[in-house]
Amino acid sequence: MRSKIIGTGAYIPELIIDNDYFLGHTFYGPDKKKIVQPQETIIRKFKEITGISQRRYAAAGITSSDMGSMAAEEAIEKAQIDREDIDLIVVAHNYGDMSHNGAPRDMVPSVASRVKHKLGIKNPNCIAYDVIFGCPGWLHALIQADLYIQTGRAVNCLVIGSETLSRVLDPNDRDSLIFSDGAGATLVQKTAGDNGLFNSATITHSFDEIDYIVSAEGVAGEVTDPQFIRMKGRKVYEYALKHVPQAMKDCFDSSGQDIKDLKMIFIHQANEKMDEAIVKRFFELYGISELPDHIMPMNIGSMGNSSVATIPTLLNQVLEGELPGYSLGQGDIILFASVGAGMNINAATYKF
Repeated sequence: MRSKIIGTGAYIPELIIDNDYFLGHTFYGPDKKKIVQPQETIIRKFKEITGISQRRYAAAGITSSDMGSMAAEEAIEKAQIDREDIDLIVVAHNYGDMSHNGAPRDMVPSVASRVKHKLGIKNPNCIAYDVIFGCPGWLHALIQADLYIQTGRAVNCLVIGSETLSRVLDPNDRDSLIFSDGAGATLVQKTAGDNGLFNSATITHSFDEIDYIVSAEGVAGEVTDPQFIRMKGRKVYEYALKHVPQAMKDCFDSSGQDIKDLKMIFIHQANEKMDEAIVKRFFELYGISELPDHIMPMNIGSMGNSSVATIPTLLNQVLEGELPGYSLGQGDIILFASVGAGMNINAATYKF
């Protein structure tokens, strides 16, 4: 018995924010001192490090549950199942429903319950709940859905990652330029075949690493309510390169698959250079110095880091043929991997 993805969907916000949008901002460092560099230089260095030229922001009034339900509608349509047959809805996010910048973080009722309501699902046996797990949230939600299926408590599960990070960004924090909005959804179904989720692994480091990504006051010292998302970019980078490649290898080795058969890696779109370094180190653990062609699809350059939404939106783009050079077919083996606040790392091996 396995958990098979039978439908995917995404909501990509229409508002495109180019890097030049931030040229009028004044940036401060973590020491709350003004960064004495031309803004053009700051933006150029940001692009060189992250690979991001654009990101997407949700229009005012569009919430995480709005985006999640729209992505879910697409996944349900592709799966061609009756929505009343969905047993479980799990929504990964980190800030709840926020309708505009500075809005309260509305988490009651859960975003998942609101998605169920917006989808018009009446079945009381369809259980809806949220996962707060940092950027690895969607993948952890997928892992939980698989556990429901393995124990016989579910047949059809709707797994969603949705986030409006633009609502919690400090305009004076250059690290915040990385974040964006979006939603991705997957319909997962119990199958007796050989395709689907093979295995997964999750770890949490929360001793020295607990404050690498937090909610805090602005870098310029202003106290805000709600607080901004704050990230220690260098600490996150070092942590990810130290721990993620080995965690990926441990997961893939446990699947029993051969590294030569790995078709593609869907890694959380956190930072282009960081993701490339992680995947390179992952293959080096197998004694492979040259990355296989088309091993790592990327969309961060035009979509930014939308946290829990990055992997499911990327998966949907590949399956829809929207990324030239990337495609998946019957029997292809892929590896999901993610890292984020917690600090949490997870991975999963999947066969199409």
